[in-house]
Amino acid sequence: MGVSIEPWSVCTTPARALECGSVASKSKVMEKAASGKPQATSGGLQGKACGWQLVACSFQTTKVLRMPTFTARNPCCPLSFSFSPAIWLLLAALLVQCFYAAYYFWPFARRAPEPAAGPDDAPVSVLVCAHNEQANLARLLPLLLAQDYPAELLEIILIDDRSTDDTQQLARQFPRVHLVAVTHTPAGLAPKKYALTLGIKAARHERLLFTDADCVPATNQWVRLMQRGFAGPAELVLGYSAYGAEPGFLNKLIRFETLLTGAQFLSFAWRGQPYMGVGRNLGYTSAAFRSVKGFASHIRTLSGDDDLLVQDVVAAGARAAVVAEPAAHTLSVAEATWGAWWRQKRRHLSAGRQYRLADRIRLGLFVGANLLFYGVALGLLFSRADWVPLTTLFLLRTGLVVGVYQQLDRRLEGQLPAGWLPALDAAYFFYYLALGISLFLNRSLRWK
Repeated sequence: MGVSIEPWSVCTTPARALECGSVASKSKVMEKAASGKPQATSGGLQGKACGWQLVACSFQTTKVLRMPTFTARNPCCPLSFSFSPAIWLLLAALLVQCFYAAYYFWPFARRAPEPAAGPDDAPVSVLVCAHNEQANLARLLPLLLAQDYPAELLEIILIDDRSTDDTQQLARQFPRVHLVAVTHTPAGLAPKKYALTLGIKAARHERLLFTDADCVPATNQWVRLMQRGFAGPAELVLGYSAYGAEPGFLNKLIRFETLLTGAQFLSFAWRGQPYMGVGRNLGYTSAAFRSVKGFASHIRTLSGDDDLLVQDVVAAGARAAVVAEPAAHTLSVAEATWGAWWRQKRRHLSAGRQYRLADRIRLGLFVGANLLFYGVALGLLFSRADWVPLTTLFLLRTGLVVGVYQQLDRRLEGQLPAGWLPALDAAYFFYYLALGISLFLNRSLRWK
């Protein structure tokens, strides 16, 4: 920083005289002032220090107790600090992150739990779309049938999307499961969206809940708690779906990404700005689905059976409710390899370019501020003059990440180790950057 501190001293200077400069130049000025023989000009006293013109406003001299001065690079400007533009850019990025933490994440994490009681007399249809998921369905279907909800009000619909395994034979073992078999998909249409459309048309009830075949409800209260969200009143209910904990860094990173994504779409919706949901734990009314003609606006897009539909129904005026209680979560098994997770995230992120402009700006500002912070911080590692402010800002951000994300993790019961959060945060945003570059260069996707 180049900060210099000069000691306390007593000097005699002309009243209101402007003094600055080196110690040597100052001593000369003080000697002349002490002698009582100031150099007079037509305007008064004149002297030079640091290139400044000293103009005396009075020939009277006073004793001044001079405080220590702190200067940064410019010795003539006490108490001034000069940082490189990169430090100010770093500070701006941190302030943006503080805004998201203070306005969205922290209040959402600290909000009161949803009421424990509510109306439980509304009929509900639960829809599961599956493609060659016999093993997973053998685990899921019994848990859906065991939900603590009146059997006469609960309809289970299994949509078999062109499976070649024994999915249909498995479904026939459960008399209460309504099977919808899809044997082919019309050319050019997204297979899952087409299959879901047939399942929704077959549903008998207005309230629809959705989950995936590789998920399980966290408790037997899942249906009861999720359907209460419709009583808001709301036409759209957003739930949270977590991943089970397994050893290894990849599993921790997947769970962190799920936590951060959930914190965004749940807290934004809680603030009245819903933009997406996850098909593993989602609810909407059949009326809302029909109001936007289902998946018509993106029926040829492979991804987006959840988030793009949310975009459409919100634009049509649907009201959204958030149900984030742990008993209303669903649980999934995380991908076991980096390649599988890479392909999964490419599918998920590919739908983002069809979001409304306001949602893209809101999300882009959050992601961009984090990426900017890491990028600038890496660049400043090669500037020794900026190490002190860089370290200060980095420690402040680390404290913010640990404090806020740990509170979110407790709220959503993610069970992530607090000590891992800074490393997971850095890894996630660089991974996100790589995914974005990959989608920009190659938009082709793989599906089941």
